[in-house]
Amino acid sequence: MAPLLLLFLLTLLPAAAYLCCVRRHTGSAGTVLHRRQPGRAEARGRSPPRDPWAPRLCGSGLRLFVHVANTAFGQLCLLPLLIRLNNFSLMRSLDIHEDPTFIPEVAAEVTEDKSEAKSTPDIIEQLIDARSDSASDGFSFKGIKDYLDCYRSEKLTPSQVAKNIIAMLEDCDKSTPPLRAIVQWDQEQIMLMAEASTARYRNKCTLSYLDGIPVCLKEEFKVVPYHHRVGTVYLGTEPETEDATVTKKLREAGAIIIGVSNMHELGTGTTGCNPNRYHKIPRNPYKPNHFTGGSSSGSAAAVAAGLCPVAIGTDGGGSVRIPASFCGVVGLKGTFGRISSQGSLPLSYSTVSVGPICTSVADAAIVYSILAEPDPLYPYGLKQPKATLSGMCAPDLKGLKLGVDWTFFKACDAEVLSICEKAVEHLQSLGASVVDVSLPEMEEVRVAHVICILSEMRDFLQPDFNKHFHEMNLDTRANLALASQFTALDYITANRQRTRSMRFLREIFTTVNCILTPAVASTAPRIYESDLSTGSSDSSFTVRSMRFMQLGNFTGIPCLVVPIGYSTAGLPISFQVMAKWWDEAVLLRIGLKLEQFRYQTKKPSIYYDILA
Repeated sequence: MAPLLLLFLLTLLPAAAYLCCVRRHTGSAGTVLHRRQPGRAEARGRSPPRDPWAPRLCGSGLRLFVHVANTAFGQLCLLPLLIRLNNFSLMRSLDIHEDPTFIPEVAAEVTEDKSEAKSTPDIIEQLIDARSDSASDGFSFKGIKDYLDCYRSEKLTPSQVAKNIIAMLEDCDKSTPPLRAIVQWDQEQIMLMAEASTARYRNKCTLSYLDGIPVCLKEEFKVVPYHHRVGTVYLGTEPETEDATVTKKLREAGAIIIGVSNMHELGTGTTGCNPNRYHKIPRNPYKPNHFTGGSSSGSAAAVAAGLCPVAIGTDGGGSVRIPASFCGVVGLKGTFGRISSQGSLPLSYSTVSVGPICTSVADAAIVYSILAEPDPLYPYGLKQPKATLSGMCAPDLKGLKLGVDWTFFKACDAEVLSICEKAVEHLQSLGASVVDVSLPEMEEVRVAHVICILSEMRDFLQPDFNKHFHEMNLDTRANLALASQFTALDYITANRQRTRSMRFLREIFTTVNCILTPAVASTAPRIYESDLSTGSSDSSFTVRSMRFMQLGNFTGIPCLVVPIGYSTAGLPISFQVMAKWWDEAVLLRIGLKLEQFRYQTKKPSIYYDILA
């Protein structure tokens, strides 16, 4: 043990030296926030975000780290060092005078009551009538429109589709490697919903645009009669007897719930790596030896692999948008409180939003229009404005101002940057104005978001950490051990930062309609053999994958990611649009135009054509 411990500590010495150099160079330790001019940080001379140094841990190295981290030495020496290496002590050097904002709930703006030129059902019909994928002569994902066309023309019935899905789910489990997108499914349940939908189509009394549409839900949601395991081996020991609100709404809409999808254990990571016996590691349909992203990993994999055109996930630090980006599909994180989280495990009550993962922006709009409304059982979002799709089908983007902080925008891999810059030019060619903006204090946002989400998760999971420590994955234990280092003062200061960041955004959104960034700074990372048995922990990758995600979670604004192309290795690259609170409609409008930018959709390596 001693030689291994010495070896591990020696790996940290270069990081300590690096940190000293960075701190001398940036001078960030003595920053006093109340001296800054709100919303006026200078873009000129600002350094792009830095990647903190951290070794990728797996196998025996990860086991050793987790063991040491949970000893007195780890708590007193090792973890405080990691806190400093990752700049998580930043909040302790700041003097912020604003009152803290513990919940990023924003009141709807009072506007004049202007009736829409077209109602939401009319807009949805227009979306269904128009194919969003112009490359109709090549591969295109099967979406809601394709299912509805089959049902309405009687080419297929929901029951026949359900039988196809069951056959594909059986094949998924037997394939090498197994896809592991759907981790719980029940043939009888699937057929019951499908047969009821078939009868409704026969009698011409369908319930909604989702009637007969296959969907899956992240295992974080309660879905009768499945086990509510939330990616663990110790939760959900009995079948669930009550549905989450989104589950109920999908049933009421006539959707066919094909099962619950895989996820990173307790939502604590961004790779989707979950080696425990109930879950295993889901595979990226584009490259099965690469991760899907997390934590809504199985949801994105199921959609990209064609098992269903719609999946539901939760997003506390990019958990819808990262896997959607890595798997080449669309992901929408609604405004905080827009879609009810009732019936999902409340891992982080101030950062998590619910959203759909779909094959297209049009499909995301349809699902959003059905799920987005106040829920008496969920305290946030009760005073939200009515969800609309107003202006979504406008022929161009004239009149829209799109903000870009180029210093922040460029903090990504060269391949990602190149295609994202071209996507900005594409939006500009459609009549939008691109405006330089400055996103202030993004390092403070990064640190404050991590403090909030980890502190809230540690608070909720403290009993589990004490009782089920040895049943948790190694990376979960490591993250929760790190979370124990944050103090009440850290948490309050982080929420004071939230007040500032939300005010900055209010000012920015008086000048622009949206903020543009790449979705993720890199493409999906590779799965290594050791990950299959012990999992892995890679702090550097986690920071990079969440870089463009955290602002949306921290402040509660809505965000949309849309695939726009591929790397030379054939992995998807995506683009992100963020808007002010409750303005999902403008995201969807821009998203439709972004889909036109991608001239070709590549077929994933693993793809099941359910309608064939």
